[in-house]
Amino acid sequence: MRYLPKSESERQEMLASCGLTSLSELYNYLPAEVLLQRPLEIPAGKSEYDIVDYFKQQASQMANGYASFLGAGVYNHFRPVLCDVVVSRGEFLTSYTPYQAEISQGTLTTIFEFQTMVCQLTGMEVANASMYDGSTAVPEAAMMAIRITGRDSVLVAKTVHPEYRQVLQTYTLHQGIPVTEFGYDGETGQLDLVALEAAINEKTAAVIVQSPNFFGCLENVKQVAELVHSNGALLVVVFTEAAALGLIQPPTDADIVVGELQSFAISPSYGGPFAGIIATKEKFIRQIPGRLVGETLDANGNRAYCLTLATREQHIRREKATSNICTNQALVALMATVFMSVYGKQGLRELAEQNLAKAHYLAADLPARFKAPFFNEFVVRTGDPEALNKKLLKKKIIGGLPLGQFYPELADCMLLCATEMTKRKPMDELRKAVQA
Repeated sequence: MRYLPKSESERQEMLASCGLTSLSELYNYLPAEVLLQRPLEIPAGKSEYDIVDYFKQQASQMANGYASFLGAGVYNHFRPVLCDVVVSRGEFLTSYTPYQAEISQGTLTTIFEFQTMVCQLTGMEVANASMYDGSTAVPEAAMMAIRITGRDSVLVAKTVHPEYRQVLQTYTLHQGIPVTEFGYDGETGQLDLVALEAAINEKTAAVIVQSPNFFGCLENVKQVAELVHSNGALLVVVFTEAAALGLIQPPTDADIVVGELQSFAISPSYGGPFAGIIATKEKFIRQIPGRLVGETLDANGNRAYCLTLATREQHIRREKATSNICTNQALVALMATVFMSVYGKQGLRELAEQNLAKAHYLAADLPARFKAPFFNEFVVRTGDPEALNKKLLKKKIIGGLPLGQFYPELADCMLLCATEMTKRKPMDELRKAVQA
């Protein structure tokens, strides 16, 4: 009863108002065969003390003390304590959404700062208040490109994160938007420009590429942009490893940039919640999904913030809405904002340099699958990745991602990642295991 809002007497009162005497009478209209006449087959409830103790035991048996070389869209980076200190403040932690600007200035200010930093990070001119995550930002960008160009199909590179591509397929399945995938160069690991040139046509609204791509390889975004723009389409550039933007050239040749900020102080947490971004050129601002916070002056001439654009179904007519995204990841985006503020431009560059150096130390003398330059993850031939991971686990090392589940042609390969958190000793042990 501790967590239930209605007492037994209140339930009886509600039933009486409906002309009923028992809860079971509510279900009389259902066929008897669909009603469960027995208790659920689940263990009995535990006390709060038992639950806390259980999870402590599980934590001690799992990743505690293990080195990890998993990447593939979720990365193990250091989380400054200040991030949790700020986001745990009641003003941020308990607020829902900044509908009333006059009492939401703190939240609106942080969103404005977030948008500004995202623009600086990506080289774009405008950014929205955040997306749910990187995967859902991809189809939003595709639909945005369709609205802008008036065209109706999308091309996506197979080097884009496989799960991002799955989300894209789910979004477009019943919208009549054809999505075609094009391959990659088997030698470099970069997207196949010849295949792209053959696939793009006058119906292509957007070409979606990722850099660093799913294999960790850096793409020649400028070269891709020239091909895409010469065919009248828009270029969407995706990133999953935000730390890379501290070192590599921002994708300024793109028309739309989408990505994931999990690397910026957001705990992996078994896959979420994360914070996605979408940024674009100012000329496309009215087609961006979600909401934007802008800076203005109040009645007294003081600086103030407000929702400048909110082009969703709750604010405008459904047929005019650019998205049905109902809110933004304000609290998680705040965490990333604090992270970027703590590190600053030089700090982000040094972070990226550490990631680059450690990954290349790990990759030395390993049988690399691809030749293209990479950031902090790369593909190696390992024979049987699953067997190797089992062997590594005995040494308290969580190995890389076996690629066969997404790329059958790479069934003998593994995707490895190293970040600033990766220590030399487990890197040496992993190299010995792969070379054995």
